[in-house]
Amino acid sequence: MDPTTTASAPALERIRVLWPDHLGLARGKYVPAAMAGRGARHCTGTWALGFDRQMTPGTPGSLFFEGLPDMDARFDPALARPGWEGPGTGVVIADLERDGEPVAVSPRWALRRAMSDWEALGYRPEIGVEVEAYLMEPDGAGGWQPISTPGAFVYGTGPSVDPHGIVAELWDAADRAGIAIEAINSEYDEAQFEFTLAHADALEEADRAFLFKQMARELATRHGLAWTFLGKPVNDRGGSGLHINLSFSAADGSNAIWDPSDPEGLSVLARRATAGLLAHHRSLCGLLAPTVTAYRRLRPGQLAGYWANWGHDHRGATVRVPPERGAAARLEHRLADGAVPVHVAVAAVLQAARLGVVDEVELGPPETGDGFEHVDATVACPGNLGEGLDALEADGALCDAVGKELVAQHVAVKRSEWAAFCAYTTDWEKRAYLPFL
Repeated sequence: MDPTTTASAPALERIRVLWPDHLGLARGKYVPAAMAGRGARHCTGTWALGFDRQMTPGTPGSLFFEGLPDMDARFDPALARPGWEGPGTGVVIADLERDGEPVAVSPRWALRRAMSDWEALGYRPEIGVEVEAYLMEPDGAGGWQPISTPGAFVYGTGPSVDPHGIVAELWDAADRAGIAIEAINSEYDEAQFEFTLAHADALEEADRAFLFKQMARELATRHGLAWTFLGKPVNDRGGSGLHINLSFSAADGSNAIWDPSDPEGLSVLARRATAGLLAHHRSLCGLLAPTVTAYRRLRPGQLAGYWANWGHDHRGATVRVPPERGAAARLEHRLADGAVPVHVAVAAVLQAARLGVVDEVELGPPETGDGFEHVDATVACPGNLGEGLDALEADGALCDAVGKELVAQHVAVKRSEWAAFCAYTTDWEKRAYLPFL
């Protein structure tokens, strides 16, 4: 049987080969299914690109001064899943290699390494992703604005919050692509939604979230709409997050987060993993809050992971411990937003948690403040992207764990992005100052 044929689906005509880059974009190529075994090639110069298509010379991994050679996208054609463009097109996520070795700056390889590091400790990480986004429509002036849903409310479903029927279309496409969804609902603000994916092995879940975001944006495009996963895309509304729910399977298959003998139901591993996440809180921002916009979401009182704190079922804490115990016990990390490359986000969170376990970091008491007017925590996120990158570079242990070359590549591109923003005169400045100065 042709590897791209299953009992329930006809043979594919073409395969869409995708891989996650450093900007959170899904790059790749279409290849004929009959020739898919050859893989695909892409220029290493891609790693030097910013959103503006400008290249940062000398960016690690780009081989900028070595002629910008090729790297190979390797994949198993048999793993191609049905896509959302028609029955003849499948989709697969590739690993990147050069000269037979993994591309060190690849987000997917960073996650594979993080999983391997946890497995060396005797645990298999499992992840559940929740991501929030605004559905946008053209504003008539060349920009975008949230869709108008005056009857919307938090935890809403149906036409009052989704007049375009996007939710049903997304769910059907996700089912066909094998992306397991646990729940979809409108979020707090008008035109804002939350998507909860069913938990899975860390790599499979990151792959699902990566494909889901791409699928969502492309399906919206067919309607002349756009999903934005930016942390704070609209000034007068709340931010959008990407929450990573962590659990770890022990060798016997049990959930290593839970300890039935502990008064709070938390194992020593759970406490040390939480302590690791808090110990590396500021440096994690350099990876998990990778845009200028991200830091407008990370503010006090926004329930968005601003403080280095944890709490039992407390949404004012960065690490929330949901009330479920037993097989459903988990740690919810609430710092990231959907602009982060999801494989990088999961890898960084896993590595920070692992460092807490390896270093036997002790966990302080849970947050007792309300998260709005009163907090116990004293350590907070950096104030902007530049400060976030400073904190990341200063954390040698986290950089080593995530991957020195990946971090260096990320910092090089993001320093260029931050410099461009700082040199730009914004529309706000023009409105505020030009009439008077």
